[in-house]
Amino acid sequence: MTSIAADDPRHLAAAIAVARRARENGNHPFGAVLVLDGQRVLEAENTVVTGRDRTGHAEINLVRLAEADASLTPERLIEATLYTSTEPCAMCAGAIYWTGIGRVVYGLAESELISMTGANPANPTLALPCREVFARGQRPVAVDGPLLYEQARAVHEGFWG
Repeated sequence: MTSIAADDPRHLAAAIAVARRARENGNHPFGAVLVLDGQRVLEAENTVVTGRDRTGHAEINLVRLAEADASLTPERLIEATLYTSTEPCAMCAGAIYWTGIGRVVYGLAESELISMTGANPANPTLALPCREVFARGQRPVAVDGPLLYEQARAVHEGFWG
């Protein structure tokens, strides 16, 4: 775990707000923002339902936007932090790794999400923490979380039941 920066709670709260918006838009309650040099440069919500794409997770959607932005070179992305309302799943962690993003900060832990969703077929998650995925890579990805746990959990309450 790296040290929590002063702006981390503010940026994570923005990701949680994006998750709330995703839920209001009829999708699963997940959101992500990308921060570079202290500024939010991208945000994305989950679009699994409305986009009819099971890979439309917030982090994947954000990575796709980052890849499309020519100003976000690999040298810049290594300096970026991805804030996400819930710990990245194995698929999203892989995409974050391959995109070259240097740091992840998350709200709700994957293990806690599993306890909330149970065997809900809309969220057949893998019990694989993102730290374990990143640890298998050849370059480091710093991870901080859970943070703002109660706010991150609240977005999911009543959704999966």
